[in-house]
This record gives sequence, C-alpha cells and structure tokens, in this order.
Amino acid sequence: MEEVIWVANLSFWYPDGQRALTDVNLTIYQGETVALIGPNGAGKSTLLLHLNGLLRTNGEVKIFGRPIDDKNLRWTRSRVALVFQNPDDQLFSPTVFDDVAFGPLNMGYSEEEVWQRVKTALGLVGMAGCEKRLPHHLSLGEKKRVAIATVLSMSPEILLIDEPTSNLDPRGKWSLISLLRGLAGTKVVVSHDLELVKALCRRVIVLDQGRVVADGATDDILADKPFLAAHGLAPGEAAEKA
Repeated sequence: MEEVIWVANLSFWYPDGQRALTDVNLTIYQGETVALIGPNGAGKSTLLLHLNGLLRTNGEVKIFGRPIDDKNLRWTRSRVALVFQNPDDQLFSPTVFDDVAFGPLNMGYSEEEVWQRVKTALGLVGMAGCEKRLPHHLSLGEKKRVAIATVLSMSPEILLIDEPTSNLDPRGKWSLISLLRGLAGTKVVVSHDLELVKALCRRVIVLDQGRVVADGATDDILADKPFLAAHGLAPGEAAEKA
C-alpha cells in the first residue's frame, strides 16, 4: 500500500512551555480509516493539526512523500482536508452554498465547476437542496454534515476529522457514522467515542501524554480493558466494582 502520511520524531511545545507531542512516529497508508484515541490532553488534536500544516514544529511530516513546508503548503491543503470538532468554526458564510463554494472559488474554479462541486458535495453528505439555507439555522447534525461538505467540495484525498460525533444524539451519531463509512479516501478520525471507532476504523493509534503508546488492530486494542483503563479510555477495576 502507498504511504500517504509519514511522521517522524514529531514533538511540539505550546507557547507556555507545555509539551503536547513527544517523538511521534507513524505511517498511514492509502485507503485506511485510522482512529486517534486517548484521554483529554493526549495530543490528538495537536497531531491532527500537524497533518495539514496548521501547526509546524520539530520533526518531519510528509504527505505523499512531500514534506509539509512553505513550498508545498498550498499543495498539501488541496489534498488534506480538516474538519474541526465545532462546525461553527468552519461555517461562516451567509448561506450553505457560500460555505461549500468557498474553497473551490478560492482555487479559481469556473462558476460552472463551483456549482457542480457544491452540488456533488452536498449530495454526498445528504444535504442536497439545502444551498439557500442559513448555516446558523441548521441543527448540529446538519451543521456537521455541511462542514464535511465544505472540504469534500475540494476533492481531498485525505480527510482529517476531529470528534465528529461529539454532542450528537444517538440518531445523529449513527447517521454520521454511516455517512463517514461511505466516503472514499484515507480518513484519520480523532474521537473519544469508542462505538464510532469500532464501527468505522480497522486501526487505532493510542496517544497518552503526547506519546504513541499503542498502534494496532481496533478489535485487539478495544478488547484490552486493562490497557484502556490505564490510559483513561475505560473504567478502572475499582469503578467497575462500585
């Protein structure tokens, strides 16, 4: 399989001196759907932000063999799309059409091509016909779908998704899982939702205190309850007996 993401010796400190990542090494292959899991503050979202160049620091990150640097940044972001945890961070235009069209317009596509890309992206997320709706009038589930459409309109090869099911009710959660399962390409998903992880991802990378502490098959890692408890991902023995 082709390597599409390659990370070597990646470390990151916040401006206050707090260390968020320590010597992270990983490779993700074309077509994989990989979960990044771990307790709060483990460095999951920080790592995700490095994979399309929003953060850059010590270590190496390559996309399709090219380093993420000033020369390749525009090229990288045309292939690696990021969906934020809060869709309100992604939706800022007067209408759904304007939000989904923003990327293609800025890439210089023709008006006809922009319309086609918007139509296709909204169709993929089950929001066809919603072009004229106001984003702030949408439900949270609808906003999350439109946020995904804003990046799908750019036809990315890699999709980075931060906590896609957070704050959704069960119906919205499983509807979004079904949507993500049907999307082609390589996907990296940050989530605390182990049901989503089990349903969507065959591979799991576990981070804790900024380090990769496990990388393997989803079924194997999620079956290891003592390991999950040790890293804040399942109740400990005392809690289960309570």
